[in-house]
Amino acid sequence: MTTPLKPFKWYRNLAARKGRLEAGAFIVEGDRAIRQIITSQPDEIMEILALGEPLPVYSNYPVRQITEPQLLYICNTRTPQGTLAVVREPADIYSSSLPSETGDKVLLLEDIQDPGNAGTLIRTAAAFGFSGVIMSDKCADPLSPKCVQSTAGAVLSVWLRRTAGYLEMARALKEAGYFLVETDIHGETEPAILSSQSKLALALGNEGSGLSSGLLAMADYLLRIPIITEKAESLNVAVCGAICMYLSSQKSG
Repeated sequence: MTTPLKPFKWYRNLAARKGRLEAGAFIVEGDRAIRQIITSQPDEIMEILALGEPLPVYSNYPVRQITEPQLLYICNTRTPQGTLAVVREPADIYSSSLPSETGDKVLLLEDIQDPGNAGTLIRTAAAFGFSGVIMSDKCADPLSPKCVQSTAGAVLSVWLRRTAGYLEMARALKEAGYFLVETDIHGETEPAILSSQSKLALALGNEGSGLSSGLLAMADYLLRIPIITEKAESLNVAVCGAICMYLSSQKSG
């Protein structure tokens, strides 16, 4: 007995958080991003939707061929790429519990509301060896289409938590021996501190207002990236995060 095909509205609903929660799945768009998922978490792909004949790399997955009008109906992007993957939602992504294997470097994002910034920071964290990303509940949803697109398939390369309990998670990291380094325009610590910590939690704040007073009060170090303020008042948060994460990967001394 064959499994009945899902209605196309089911796939379209994955663009909304309610639909993702109900289905326990999200959409990854584009061959390059899907190949990255295959590299990092191949068993999490549930189904491939493809225009025309699918590539051999997808031979281990159920494939549904679709038409261009069906692709445009499913996707939010104006010019969607020709292949989509339906991927399982990561376990515990909306919980407040740290994983058993936390890793040595964790990124903490507080109220990063632009999904492009959030996705870029997740991608950068994966690229520079961060094991996980904690996000406040006011951050852009990491499984939203634009955020997933901005990760370029790296969304499953790190563990993720998006929760209102992010401050409690930060305290738990500190109790476990992590140094909480936070970026702030009034900080006095130089970036060199990033490469000298064996266990690092790096915190970045909202694009406009920065970090909350509650999180600032917990900091072990407040870090400032020196810039020419006469020419640019501040850095984009994703750029700031990329600089910090790169510096954290450099061996001190």
